[in-house]
Amino acid sequence: MAKGDPGVSTRGRRAAPRSRKAAGADPDLVQLLTPEGERIDSVTGPDGTVYRADLTDDEYRGLYRDLVLVRKLDAEATALQRQGELGLWASLLGQEAAQVGSGRALRTQDMAFPTYREHGVLYCRGIDPIMPLGLFRGVDQGGWDPNEFKFNMYTIVIGAQTLHATGYAMGVTMDGRMGGDDGEAVIAYFGDGATSQGDVNEAFVWASVFNAPLVFFCQNNQYAISEPLERQTRVPLYQRAAGFGFPGVRVDGNDVLASYAVTRTALDNARHGQGPSLIEAYTYRMGAHTTSDDPTRYRIASEVEAWQAKDPIARMKAFLTKQQLVDDDFFAEVDEQARRESLHLRERVLAMPNPEPVTMFDHVYPNGSPLLDEQRATFNRYMDSFEGSAH
Repeated sequence: MAKGDPGVSTRGRRAAPRSRKAAGADPDLVQLLTPEGERIDSVTGPDGTVYRADLTDDEYRGLYRDLVLVRKLDAEATALQRQGELGLWASLLGQEAAQVGSGRALRTQDMAFPTYREHGVLYCRGIDPIMPLGLFRGVDQGGWDPNEFKFNMYTIVIGAQTLHATGYAMGVTMDGRMGGDDGEAVIAYFGDGATSQGDVNEAFVWASVFNAPLVFFCQNNQYAISEPLERQTRVPLYQRAAGFGFPGVRVDGNDVLASYAVTRTALDNARHGQGPSLIEAYTYRMGAHTTSDDPTRYRIASEVEAWQAKDPIARMKAFLTKQQLVDDDFFAEVDEQARRESLHLRERVLAMPNPEPVTMFDHVYPNGSPLLDEQRATFNRYMDSFEGSAH
């Protein structure tokens, strides 16, 4: 695992990394690892900030391991849903680098507010990957303690978590929990489609006015379900931050090193009193929006193929190979670990109880409600009618 502060590697046989003003066709895109696996020493962002990721060899290997394990566990969850073991699943396929990079950039004391797709960040926070599967199977509310893991519950309502994060970050300031390297910072995850929600824009306003120690992390995976990015904005998303009075930066979301470096910098700025910022992780959703979606109805195969050439795992694998940091045995060992952990995940899901639909009424109100009792009774009669017809 890539934990802790970045350290300087002592390997002497690497090719000298390059330093560039920016990378790729977009001059404002922060990229530290090209799609071919070439490492860039540092990149200067549009605002003059210099980004770099000088990690130890073990941390580089740990990031690759994270990427592979997260993708394999996600694929297993998708298969389980297709086989009727989960009600729904929102895959992160293609977005592993944005999630692992930002997740590993969080310090122990930082708090994260996810959507329903941040399985990679959840993994980086040390939460058992079985937890979100219980939620999507319908047998519990998620299962982890947000205070213990500093990772809030999954949020289905689009954009609502940005307001939760803003309020929490304002509380951090009021409680005096920010300032210095031990101070607390907050990160809120959301997608490109959520930027059209009023909640997100209201969160921008409040976070800006109250100088909240908050990083808004937008995973721009190009589609809000079936709607392409151009239906959401006329300008790059990161540029919206300027209108609210705080900085924005666009990072290559398929580059785990850049995602790490940009997020670590933004969080450290926030904890030291420099207020909120917006990160747009420019990435691509390789799979469906959720397992109830058919992406072939609104995007063409050639577009997917073009993004497959930017695959975050292949990119990190090429880097490790070129820098002679690993051998074939390492890749085989990681693949075997991923296979074992995904099999164990499957076994545990199959051992879960079947969901009891009537329990959806249990946690609506803390002290019950006559109307809710009436609805529960109606639902029970409806379910009983199926049992009677079976005989």
